[in-house]
Amino acid sequence: MGSLKMTGKAPCAALPESSCAYLLQELKMIWDEVGQEENERERILQELEQECQEVYRRKVNSANMSRIQLHQALAESEAEFTNLLLSLGERSFPGRPEKMTGTLKEQLNSITPALQEMQMRKEARLKQFIEVQTEIQRITSEIAGRPENEAITVNQEDLSLKKLEEHQSELQRLKREKSDRLCKVEEYKVLIHNYAKIMGMDPSKILSNVHTSLLDGANDQQTKNISDDILNKLNTMVQQLKEEKNQRMDKLHSLGKALTKLWNILDTTMEERRPYGEIKIYSMTSGSSMLGPGSLTLETIQKIESEVQRLDHLKASKMKELFMIKQTEIKEICKKSHMDMPYQTEMNKIMDVIMSGDVDHDDLLKTMDEYIYKVKEEATSRKEIMDKVEKWMASCDEERWLEEYSRDERRYSISRGAHKHLKRAERARIIVNKIPGLVELLMAKTEIWEQEREKVFYYDELPLLAMLKDYMLTLKEKEEEKYRQWSIKQRLQYQPWLKYYLEQQTSYYGSTT
Repeated sequence: MGSLKMTGKAPCAALPESSCAYLLQELKMIWDEVGQEENERERILQELEQECQEVYRRKVNSANMSRIQLHQALAESEAEFTNLLLSLGERSFPGRPEKMTGTLKEQLNSITPALQEMQMRKEARLKQFIEVQTEIQRITSEIAGRPENEAITVNQEDLSLKKLEEHQSELQRLKREKSDRLCKVEEYKVLIHNYAKIMGMDPSKILSNVHTSLLDGANDQQTKNISDDILNKLNTMVQQLKEEKNQRMDKLHSLGKALTKLWNILDTTMEERRPYGEIKIYSMTSGSSMLGPGSLTLETIQKIESEVQRLDHLKASKMKELFMIKQTEIKEICKKSHMDMPYQTEMNKIMDVIMSGDVDHDDLLKTMDEYIYKVKEEATSRKEIMDKVEKWMASCDEERWLEEYSRDERRYSISRGAHKHLKRAERARIIVNKIPGLVELLMAKTEIWEQEREKVFYYDELPLLAMLKDYMLTLKEKEEEKYRQWSIKQRLQYQPWLKYYLEQQTSYYGSTT
């Protein structure tokens, strides 16, 4: 910077009015005119020179700062551009000049468009990363079954396409897994709906007990829980419903068979069967393809169960009636054949089983028919003996009549129809004379029967053989008594004095008694 001192004068018109030299010349002219002292002039000129230096210094410093800032901005731009290239995984950018030439501002202006383009690319890439990672976190939360409340953190140092593709691949894998899980959930839901429909249950209530997000029409903003825990719970629920369905099916199958059997046993009319017409189908198959909505409700099963119980009671009554008829038939056969009632203990047990309801109609008929057959068979085996027993009994009746006739023969001879009594007495004597031979034959046949069957032949609860032996013994005693009486009578005819003696004895003992 030059000094403000001027040694000569120059015309004012040669200098611009705005220049410092013009102003200095004008100042000196003023001082000359005023008569300013030289010292004062020097002092003022030094002050002006100092002030000019300070102004220039400030301008120089300002320009230097601007230059430094431009260098710094250029360096930062280049560094940022380099970092963006590294972050985005790119080696170069076509819009960036290979060599930096020109002034600093020109260099900065040349790199700025490329930098802005890279910044826009980064923002777009970052947005892609955020979207992908947000979706990954959402699906991961659904699969894990936890709330989606974690902030998304993107590693901005690596925003390369490779990294983005890795995230996108992971997202696609998660989407496939989610799709598979959603399909599995839907399969479980369909099964639950089907089972619930068949058994008359509320599927919404069942699903809400597992998780509220499983309900149809749930809030779309609600995260779908498709975690392993939910899938396991759904699987467990399906298995429980399947088991319940099978149990009800088995019970209905059993009830259907029982009901059909009861209908056949009781000859139930088609009109009475009509309300339970489908039970025949259920009793033939246990496949679910035949089951319609509400076919396995508790109300349906309870209704059929009540009908089976009612028919069971009716069957028990009919069975008891049938049993009594068969038992009466056995009793009549036994009564006619004078047999003891067999199988009494067994039939008492059968009656107890009938009252408990645990008896099969066919088994009962078979058992009772077997008893009747055996009783008839035994009655047939006894027939020959029983015919002779009846003949013996009739002969005994004739014997008793003949004894009565012999005791009071005079009364019969003078009564009306005496000749008929006489003829009957003759026939009775013939019959009575045959009794010993008949009894001996009867005893022989009875002994043979007992040996063949290895049991005693009973007649009205008494051993027939013992009865016959008692009769033969009594008959022998009667014969001996008759013979004794006859002997006495013969002696009395030839010994009148003995008759007189006996009469006296009888008279004496008679008066004594």
